[in-house]
Amino acid sequence: MTPAARLSAAIGILDRILAGSPAEQALTNWGRASRFAGSGDRNAVRDLVFDALRCRRSFAALGGGETGRGLILGGLRSAGQDPESFFTGEGHAPAPLTSADAGQTPEGYAAHDLPDWLGPRMEQDLGTDFRAIAEALRHRAPVFLRVNTARCALSDAQAALAAEGIETVPHPLSPTALQVTGGARKVAGSAAYADGMVELQDAASQAVVDALPLADGQRVLDYCAGGGGKTLAMAARARLKLFAHDADPRRMRDLPARAKRAGARVTLTEAPQGPFDLVLADAPCSGSGSWRRAPEGKWLLTPERLEAVIAVQAQILDRIAALVGPGGVLAYATCSLLRAENEAQIAAFQARSPGWSLTSQRRLTPLDGGDGFFVAVLRRDQ
Repeated sequence: MTPAARLSAAIGILDRILAGSPAEQALTNWGRASRFAGSGDRNAVRDLVFDALRCRRSFAALGGGETGRGLILGGLRSAGQDPESFFTGEGHAPAPLTSADAGQTPEGYAAHDLPDWLGPRMEQDLGTDFRAIAEALRHRAPVFLRVNTARCALSDAQAALAAEGIETVPHPLSPTALQVTGGARKVAGSAAYADGMVELQDAASQAVVDALPLADGQRVLDYCAGGGGKTLAMAARARLKLFAHDADPRRMRDLPARAKRAGARVTLTEAPQGPFDLVLADAPCSGSGSWRRAPEGKWLLTPERLEAVIAVQAQILDRIAALVGPGGVLAYATCSLLRAENEAQIAAFQARSPGWSLTSQRRLTPLDGGDGFFVAVLRRDQ
């Protein structure tokens, strides 16, 4: 495909996304219908689509409209490229520019690519870091790996990856974190991945698990396990009696195979029975800390949806508190940057649930290198 044809493909996909189709579904459907597109074409089109979703408001302003055409046009202008050399109408290129394609400089929260209702809230919560964090969310996230230290040392994983053309450097957010600096698309097909030496996991997500007071022999529950990233990270840290639960068990369907590859033992349960020494809930949230990876969430979030998820988080905290034994630990995490989902949620839990001591809490942002995350560790009083 020519560069202009890739732009046309991205325009069509974005129009489907703007009409309500999930991004991954729209990309998959295009790929199946476009057998002529090679892997390089598919990767390039995917990058165009996700860049446009991250910068949806500013690109729409620069491109003259919130359409697939407007977003791609705005992206070219944002990058300082001449759109007329691509929008020629020749072959598979987009149609030539018209007066309707005139753009304007984005203003206010559009310049930060945030919804107007959410921008002030984030600015208040993030303080002087707001502008830098908002800018970071407009760009692609780094790729991180977690070294399975139950299998190998970090240096051994680096050497194995390098032998397959995957370059990495350690990252300070976690002693198990490697940032991929070259060959990221080779990871999933590498022997190091197949042999359970490494897993794809954000460095801040790894730091959340590092904050947990884990010890051999503990009975531990990952209450909102999802795909099991944190479950497996805990398994690598200590010899645990480890259980995984999720409100939608289908999210855990790959966990048994992943655990086998990692050499971990995990029991999946739909009805966890306490008491546990430690319960972790990586609760459903706005996802605002991971909008670099999942930018659709930025535009799907509404005030009503945020209030609903805050209510669910409170329910989860109350539910898991009953599963923690005397002297045990409750750990609460989100990939959110908003105080209402983090510090305020913990303060409200402590206010309605006497007998819990907050031993630590930490908020990470993209300025720390990984995704935005929050973790609080509380201990039940004896």
